[in-house]
Amino acid sequence: MDGTKLSPQAHQRLTDELAERTGPTRRHISELIERARELGDLSENGDYHAAKNEQGLNEARVRQLEFMLKHAVVVESTTGEMVEAGTVVDVLMEGDDEPSTYLIGSIEERGTGYDVISPGSPLGKALLGHTTGDVVTYEAPSGKFSVEIVAVRPPD
Repeated sequence: MDGTKLSPQAHQRLTDELAERTGPTRRHISELIERARELGDLSENGDYHAAKNEQGLNEARVRQLEFMLKHAVVVESTTGEMVEAGTVVDVLMEGDDEPSTYLIGSIEERGTGYDVISPGSPLGKALLGHTTGDVVTYEAPSGKFSVEIVAVRPPD
């Protein structure tokens, strides 16, 4: 199985989030549960049920982060000559007048200032390995589309 490809910044951000969720966040939720238990009857205790729900959501994210980080492949900056994970690509979609800019990478790269395309998506797969000036065609659920690669570069 190929790991999730992450930039060093995204890997660090996820590592920090995991530390926060397994430390301070867990302790805070435990305190909320304990305080809610002190209120008595748990069957009709909204605070208790809300805290338990928050605990479940936190633990699910912890498991997701642990798995992702265990299998992550940290992608160092690229030369930006060819489309690969970690590059920024400008593409001109059929019928568009202006190119759209995307970062090729994991959804965990969101917040980098670019819209993100997964390398495993139909468009992402079609773009990988191509360079500026190439026209690639890909099959999407709504039909077949062609895009022209206008520029490829490393992220800012």
